[in-house]
Amino acid sequence: MMPTTSPSSLADNRHWLAHQRALEVELNKARERQNNLKRAATTPAWLDEPAPEPESDSWMLTYLDLMTLLLVMILAMLAQAMIHHAPGPQAPARFALPLDLDQLTHIDPPGTLLRVPPAPVEPVPVEPVIAQVPAIEATPAAPPEPEPDPLAELPVEQLGADVEVIRNARSVSFRIDSSILFRSGQTELDPKGMQVLQRLARVLATVPHSIVVAGHTDTRTIRNARYPSNWELSGARAGSVVRYLQQQGIAGGRLSAVGLADTQPLADNGTAEGRAKNRRVELTLEQREQP
Repeated sequence: MMPTTSPSSLADNRHWLAHQRALEVELNKARERQNNLKRAATTPAWLDEPAPEPESDSWMLTYLDLMTLLLVMILAMLAQAMIHHAPGPQAPARFALPLDLDQLTHIDPPGTLLRVPPAPVEPVPVEPVIAQVPAIEATPAAPPEPEPDPLAELPVEQLGADVEVIRNARSVSFRIDSSILFRSGQTELDPKGMQVLQRLARVLATVPHSIVVAGHTDTRTIRNARYPSNWELSGARAGSVVRYLQQQGIAGGRLSAVGLADTQPLADNGTAEGRAKNRRVELTLEQREQP
């Protein structure tokens, strides 16, 4: 796209070009006169040719040099201004010129070309400052001391050989053969069984745990008017043990009775030894829930 020009700007441009050519012609003439003066000054005296008289217009040479320098400076300033200005709208084809005369005739303020544009300042990346908080070493919490297990200090040595003690992770059970506590098919305690329960009651009185009394039988069925099945027989035997322990000073709120019949055998009910081992009463100490 060619820059826009007008007839007036075109005439101004021609005027400047004609003025420049006139200055160049006068400058050449002045230089020739200056050269003639120099040659006359260096001519030997024995030559018959008279030395030319110095002309009074020698100042014109300096003036023309100055004007030429000014013209060159103006052209340089116009060329610089043309670089920084954007081209205008498209002009008709008949006025198309390779240069924008409006930009050539534009004169920047004095000293514009001598100004050095400041160097671009690159932003200095600022690293975020993170406050260094000294790490506080956490003191490892001491493991909680295990609560004392009162069941671990039960005086079980007072029970004798008739009571089998079974210790689990969180409970203790006391297993007594039914033949020691009851006669066959009966639910009333035998005197020997009462002695065993007396010793056991003294041990149970040393701890606050709940006591679950469970009666167990073998698989042989019992059918009579009082006990139609082993469920009633095992439950009645557990109830007899609970009543006797309460008579020995064990609080009734700690006691409970359950009949399990033959649902939890310890041995094979196909043999006499297995059936005898399955007929038993077990007392289990359980941790009481805090209110």
